[in-house]
Amino acid sequence: MTETEATFIGTATVLLRLGRFTVLTDPNFLHKGQRAYLGHGLWTRRRTEPALDVDELPALDGIVLSHLHGDHFDRVARHGLPQDVPIATTRPAARRLRRWQFDRAVGLPDWGDVVWYRGNEALRVTAVPARHGPTGVHLAMPATMGSVLDWERDGERRLRLYISGDTRYNPRVLRDIPERFGDIDAALLHLGGTRILGVLVTMNARDGLALSRLVRPRRIVPIHYDDYTVFRESLPPFLRLAAASEFADAVQPVLRGQTIDLLEPAVSGARP
Repeated sequence: MTETEATFIGTATVLLRLGRFTVLTDPNFLHKGQRAYLGHGLWTRRRTEPALDVDELPALDGIVLSHLHGDHFDRVARHGLPQDVPIATTRPAARRLRRWQFDRAVGLPDWGDVVWYRGNEALRVTAVPARHGPTGVHLAMPATMGSVLDWERDGERRLRLYISGDTRYNPRVLRDIPERFGDIDAALLHLGGTRILGVLVTMNARDGLALSRLVRPRRIVPIHYDDYTVFRESLPPFLRLAAASEFADAVQPVLRGQTIDLLEPAVSGARP
Protein backbone atom coordinates (compact mmCIF):
# COMPACT_ATOMS: atom_id res chain seq x y z
CA MET A 1 0.00 0.00 0.00
CA THR A 2 1.37 3.39 -1.02
CA GLU A 3 0.62 6.86 0.31
CA THR A 4 -0.87 8.31 -2.87
CA GLU A 5 -3.46 5.78 -4.02
CA ALA A 6 -6.55 6.29 -6.15
CA THR A 7 -9.22 3.61 -6.57
CA PHE A 8 -11.63 4.17 -9.44
CA ILE A 9 -15.20 3.30 -8.41
CA GLY A 10 -16.92 4.56 -11.56
CA THR A 11 -18.19 7.74 -13.25
CA ALA A 12 -16.29 10.50 -11.40
CA THR A 13 -16.20 8.58 -8.12
CA VAL A 14 -12.65 7.96 -6.91
CA LEU A 15 -11.47 6.87 -3.48
CA LEU A 16 -8.25 8.71 -2.63
CA ARG A 17 -5.83 7.63 0.06
CA LEU A 18 -3.34 10.44 0.58
CA GLY A 19 -1.17 9.73 3.58
CA ARG A 20 -3.51 9.59 6.56
CA PHE A 21 -6.44 11.01 4.60
CA THR A 22 -9.19 9.01 2.93
CA VAL A 23 -11.25 11.17 0.57
CA LEU A 24 -14.06 10.41 -1.84
CA THR A 25 -14.85 12.37 -4.99
CA ASP A 26 -18.31 12.82 -6.56
CA PRO A 27 -20.13 9.93 -4.84
CA ASN A 28 -22.25 7.98 -7.34
CA PHE A 29 -23.43 4.49 -6.32
CA LEU A 30 -26.43 3.84 -8.56
CA HIS A 31 -26.45 0.42 -10.21
CA LYS A 32 -26.73 -0.61 -13.83
CA GLY A 33 -30.16 0.25 -15.23
CA GLN A 34 -31.02 2.84 -12.58
CA ARG A 35 -31.78 6.44 -13.49
CA ALA A 36 -29.76 9.49 -12.47
CA TYR A 37 -31.81 12.68 -12.44
CA LEU A 38 -30.27 15.80 -13.98
CA GLY A 39 -32.95 18.41 -13.29
CA HIS A 40 -35.42 20.11 -15.64
CA GLY A 41 -37.17 16.75 -16.06
CA LEU A 42 -34.06 15.17 -17.61
CA TRP A 43 -32.53 11.84 -16.62
CA THR A 44 -29.94 9.34 -17.80
CA ARG A 45 -29.62 5.59 -17.25
CA ARG A 46 -26.53 3.96 -15.80
CA ARG A 47 -24.77 1.42 -18.03
CA THR A 48 -22.25 0.03 -15.52
CA GLU A 49 -21.92 -1.20 -11.96
CA PRO A 50 -19.93 0.75 -9.36
CA ALA A 51 -16.86 -1.07 -8.11
CA LEU A 52 -17.96 -0.52 -4.49
CA ASP A 53 -21.29 0.01 -2.79
CA VAL A 54 -21.69 2.90 -0.39
CA ASP A 55 -21.75 0.56 2.62
CA GLU A 56 -18.37 -0.89 1.58
CA LEU A 57 -16.52 2.41 1.88
CA PRO A 58 -13.89 2.92 4.56
CA ALA A 59 -14.24 5.75 7.07
CA LEU A 60 -13.92 9.05 5.20
CA ASP A 61 -12.07 12.21 6.16
CA GLY A 62 -13.85 14.23 3.51
CA ILE A 63 -15.70 14.39 0.20
CA VAL A 64 -14.88 16.63 -2.75
CA LEU A 65 -18.02 17.24 -4.82
CA SER A 66 -17.71 19.07 -8.13
CA HIS A 67 -21.43 19.76 -8.49
CA LEU A 68 -24.86 18.48 -7.58
CA HIS A 69 -26.01 16.36 -10.51
CA GLY A 70 -27.56 12.93 -10.05
CA ASP A 71 -24.57 11.16 -11.59
CA HIS A 72 -22.21 12.85 -9.11
CA PHE A 73 -24.23 12.82 -5.88
CA ASP A 74 -27.16 10.42 -6.10
CA ARG A 75 -29.96 9.29 -3.84
CA VAL A 76 -27.89 6.31 -2.67
CA ALA A 77 -25.13 8.67 -1.53
CA ARG A 78 -27.65 11.00 0.09
CA HIS A 79 -29.12 8.23 2.24
CA GLY A 80 -26.01 6.07 2.71
CA LEU A 81 -23.15 8.45 3.47
CA PRO A 82 -22.52 9.64 7.04
CA GLN A 83 -24.02 13.08 7.48
CA ASP A 84 -21.13 14.32 9.62
CA VAL A 85 -18.50 13.91 6.88
CA PRO A 86 -16.87 17.19 5.74
CA ILE A 87 -17.79 18.06 2.13
CA ALA A 88 -16.03 20.65 -0.04
CA THR A 89 -18.25 21.75 -2.91
CA THR A 90 -19.86 24.73 -4.62
CA ARG A 91 -21.90 27.21 -2.63
CA PRO A 92 -25.28 26.22 -4.15
CA ALA A 93 -24.53 22.53 -3.60
CA ALA A 94 -23.50 23.18 0.01
CA ARG A 95 -26.78 24.97 0.71
CA ARG A 96 -28.74 22.00 -0.63
CA LEU A 97 -26.60 19.49 1.24
CA ARG A 98 -27.08 21.34 4.52
CA ARG A 99 -30.85 21.15 3.97
CA TRP A 100 -30.31 17.40 3.68
CA GLN A 101 -28.56 17.47 7.09
CA PHE A 102 -24.99 17.28 5.77
CA ASP A 103 -24.11 20.04 8.20
CA ARG A 104 -20.36 20.07 7.46
CA ALA A 105 -20.76 20.88 3.77
CA VAL A 106 -18.70 23.95 2.89
CA GLY A 107 -19.40 25.99 -0.25
CA LEU A 108 -16.31 27.40 -1.97
CA PRO A 109 -16.07 30.23 -4.49
CA ASP A 110 -13.44 30.04 -7.22
CA TRP A 111 -10.00 30.07 -5.53
CA GLY A 112 -11.57 29.56 -2.11
CA ASP A 113 -10.20 26.71 -0.03
CA VAL A 114 -10.70 24.55 3.01
CA VAL A 115 -7.99 22.66 4.94
CA TRP A 116 -8.43 19.35 6.71
CA TYR A 117 -5.87 18.19 9.30
CA ARG A 118 -4.75 14.83 10.66
CA GLY A 119 -1.80 15.04 13.03
CA ASN A 120 1.19 16.44 11.17
CA GLU A 121 -0.57 16.19 7.80
CA ALA A 122 -2.83 18.67 6.01
CA LEU A 123 -5.01 18.40 2.94
CA ARG A 124 -5.96 21.67 1.28
CA VAL A 125 -8.86 21.61 -1.19
CA THR A 126 -9.01 24.67 -3.45
CA ALA A 127 -11.93 25.30 -5.80
CA VAL A 128 -10.81 26.28 -9.30
CA PRO A 129 -12.90 27.42 -12.28
CA ALA A 130 -14.98 25.02 -14.36
CA ARG A 131 -17.85 25.61 -16.78
CA HIS A 132 -20.38 22.82 -17.34
CA GLY A 133 -21.17 23.49 -20.99
CA PRO A 134 -20.73 26.28 -23.53
CA THR A 135 -21.02 29.88 -22.40
CA GLY A 136 -24.66 30.65 -21.79
CA VAL A 137 -25.76 27.03 -21.68
CA HIS A 138 -23.79 26.63 -18.45
CA LEU A 139 -26.29 28.94 -16.73
CA ALA A 140 -28.92 26.19 -17.01
CA MET A 141 -26.55 23.69 -15.40
CA PRO A 142 -25.58 23.37 -11.74
CA ALA A 143 -22.72 25.56 -10.55
CA THR A 144 -19.58 23.48 -11.00
CA MET A 145 -16.03 23.57 -9.71
CA GLY A 146 -12.75 21.94 -10.49
CA SER A 147 -10.43 21.38 -7.54
CA VAL A 148 -6.78 21.21 -6.59
CA LEU A 149 -5.83 18.98 -3.67
CA ASP A 150 -2.51 19.68 -1.96
CA TRP A 151 -1.46 16.99 0.50
CA GLU A 152 1.27 18.08 2.93
CA ARG A 153 3.27 16.40 5.67
CA ASP A 154 5.19 18.55 8.17
CA GLY A 155 4.50 21.58 5.97
CA GLU A 156 6.01 20.00 2.85
CA ARG A 157 3.80 19.30 -0.14
CA ARG A 158 3.89 15.64 -1.15
CA LEU A 159 1.23 15.62 -3.88
CA ARG A 160 -0.70 18.14 -5.97
CA LEU A 161 -3.77 16.64 -7.65
CA TYR A 162 -6.01 18.50 -10.11
CA ILE A 163 -9.59 17.31 -10.64
CA SER A 164 -11.24 18.93 -13.64
CA GLY A 165 -14.87 18.53 -12.64
CA ASP A 166 -17.52 18.52 -15.37
CA THR A 167 -16.23 21.30 -17.58
CA ARG A 168 -15.73 22.13 -21.22
CA TYR A 169 -12.34 23.38 -22.33
CA ASN A 170 -12.58 27.16 -22.32
CA PRO A 171 -9.21 28.93 -22.07
CA ARG A 172 -10.79 32.19 -20.87
CA VAL A 173 -12.33 30.34 -17.93
CA LEU A 174 -9.47 27.96 -17.14
CA ARG A 175 -6.31 29.90 -18.02
CA ASP A 176 -5.53 31.06 -14.48
CA ILE A 177 -5.32 27.52 -13.10
CA PRO A 178 -1.72 26.82 -14.23
CA GLU A 179 -0.67 30.35 -13.23
CA ARG A 180 -1.87 29.81 -9.67
CA PHE A 181 -1.22 26.06 -9.46
CA GLY A 182 1.79 24.91 -11.43
CA ASP A 183 3.70 21.70 -10.82
CA ILE A 184 0.67 19.39 -10.95
CA ASP A 185 1.62 15.80 -10.18
CA ALA A 186 -1.57 14.17 -11.44
CA ALA A 187 -4.92 15.08 -12.96
CA LEU A 188 -8.29 13.34 -12.96
CA LEU A 189 -10.02 14.42 -16.17
CA HIS A 190 -13.81 14.22 -16.55
CA LEU A 191 -14.31 13.20 -20.18
CA GLY A 192 -17.22 11.41 -21.88
CA GLY A 193 -18.36 14.02 -24.38
CA THR A 194 -21.63 14.32 -22.45
CA ARG A 195 -24.49 15.68 -24.53
CA ILE A 196 -27.75 16.94 -23.08
CA LEU A 197 -30.41 17.90 -25.63
CA GLY A 198 -27.66 17.68 -28.25
CA VAL A 199 -25.33 20.16 -26.52
CA LEU A 200 -21.82 19.10 -25.50
CA VAL A 201 -21.50 19.86 -21.77
CA THR A 202 -18.38 17.91 -20.70
CA MET A 203 -15.01 17.42 -22.32
CA ASN A 204 -14.56 15.21 -25.34
CA ALA A 205 -11.14 13.88 -26.40
CA ARG A 206 -10.02 17.13 -28.01
CA ASP A 207 -11.06 19.16 -24.98
CA GLY A 208 -9.23 16.72 -22.71
CA LEU A 209 -6.02 17.03 -24.68
CA ALA A 210 -6.29 20.82 -24.77
CA LEU A 211 -6.81 21.00 -21.01
CA SER A 212 -3.84 18.67 -20.49
CA ARG A 213 -1.70 21.04 -22.53
CA LEU A 214 -2.91 23.94 -20.41
CA VAL A 215 -2.26 22.48 -16.95
CA ARG A 216 0.54 20.04 -17.95
CA PRO A 217 0.20 17.33 -15.27
CA ARG A 218 2.87 14.66 -15.04
CA ARG A 219 0.19 11.97 -14.92
CA ILE A 220 -3.28 11.96 -16.50
CA VAL A 221 -6.04 9.64 -15.30
CA PRO A 222 -9.19 9.79 -17.49
CA ILE A 223 -12.50 9.12 -15.72
CA HIS A 224 -16.22 9.84 -16.36
CA TYR A 225 -16.53 8.43 -19.87
CA ASP A 226 -18.82 5.40 -20.30
CA ASP A 227 -21.11 5.01 -17.31
CA TYR A 228 -24.26 6.79 -18.53
CA THR A 229 -26.29 7.06 -21.70
CA VAL A 230 -25.60 10.81 -21.94
CA PHE A 231 -21.88 10.04 -22.27
CA ARG A 232 -21.46 9.97 -26.05
CA GLU A 233 -17.71 9.45 -26.38
CA SER A 234 -15.89 6.51 -24.82
CA LEU A 235 -12.24 6.44 -23.80
CA PRO A 236 -10.42 5.26 -26.99
CA PRO A 237 -10.64 8.59 -28.87
CA PHE A 238 -8.81 10.31 -26.02
CA LEU A 239 -6.23 7.54 -25.79
CA ARG A 240 -5.54 7.81 -29.53
CA LEU A 241 -5.08 11.57 -29.38
CA ALA A 242 -2.89 11.34 -26.29
CA ALA A 243 -0.76 8.57 -27.82
CA ALA A 244 0.08 10.86 -30.74
CA SER A 245 0.89 13.79 -28.43
CA GLU A 246 3.53 14.80 -25.92
CA PHE A 247 1.40 13.04 -23.25
CA ALA A 248 1.82 9.54 -24.71
CA ASP A 249 3.69 8.38 -21.60
CA ALA A 250 1.60 10.35 -19.10
CA VAL A 251 -1.86 8.85 -19.57
CA GLN A 252 -2.87 6.05 -17.20
CA PRO A 253 -6.25 4.44 -17.98
CA VAL A 254 -7.81 2.82 -14.93
CA LEU A 255 -10.48 0.13 -14.66
CA ARG A 256 -13.38 0.32 -12.23
CA GLY A 257 -12.10 -1.30 -9.06
CA GLN A 258 -8.45 -0.77 -9.98
CA THR A 259 -6.07 1.08 -7.66
CA ILE A 260 -3.11 3.07 -8.95
CA ASP A 261 -0.34 5.10 -7.36
CA LEU A 262 -0.72 8.72 -8.46
CA LEU A 263 3.02 9.41 -8.17
CA GLU A 264 4.32 6.41 -10.08
CA PRO A 265 4.93 6.75 -13.83
CA ALA A 266 2.07 5.64 -16.06
CA VAL A 267 2.29 2.16 -17.53
CA SER A 268 3.39 2.64 -21.14
CA GLY A 269 0.77 1.48 -23.61
CA ALA A 270 -1.75 0.66 -20.88
CA ARG A 271 -5.34 0.15 -22.01
CA PRO A 272 -8.45 -0.46 -19.91
